[in-house]
Amino acid sequence: MITDKEIALKKVIQDGLTLQLLSDELKNDREVVLEAVKSDGLAVFYASDKLKNDREIVLEAVKQNGLSLLYASEKLRHDREIVLEAVKRHGFQLFYASKELRADKEFVLEAVKENGLALEWTSIELQNDKEVVLEAVRQDGFAFKYASEELKNDREIVLEAVKQNRYALQYASEELRNDKEFVSRNF
Repeated sequence: MITDKEIALKKVIQDGLTLQLLSDELKNDREVVLEAVKSDGLAVFYASDKLKNDREIVLEAVKQNGLSLLYASEKLRHDREIVLEAVKRHGFQLFYASKELRADKEFVLEAVKENGLALEWTSIELQNDKEVVLEAVRQDGFAFKYASEELKNDREIVLEAVKQNRYALQYASEELRNDKEFVSRNF
């Protein structure tokens, strides 16, 4: 276990996950933890609970690695700026966002641009928003699975989804799948 701050700083700058080898006192040292998360955002996992609730540290961690949001305090998982940084890097982090953020169109658009499948974690209203669903299926055709029933009958969205992944046709409405003219003309 490393107890010397100077040595600890050198180590965490080289490899942030070295934080796990430090004394509890150093895991609670703001300067040491900040350097660790700058090196590897996931190092926030090893930080003290107090520092997992430090906005600057968590923001730096998610900027480095969106998955770091998982280890942030509950309070900071609902901070718009922090969660936005996380979903820009890893769209699935939308799962940890508050209901309010999952219903925020601007916010959700950032998540589905990074990973279309994040559409699964959006509000029902946004699963029925054509702009959001189009963005999601352009990123991943299988995101079409999470579109509203109404949009599963939207020809433009079906075409975009299938353009990205032909197997997305299975999620289209029965009406469109059985429309011989539509299917033969487009597939």
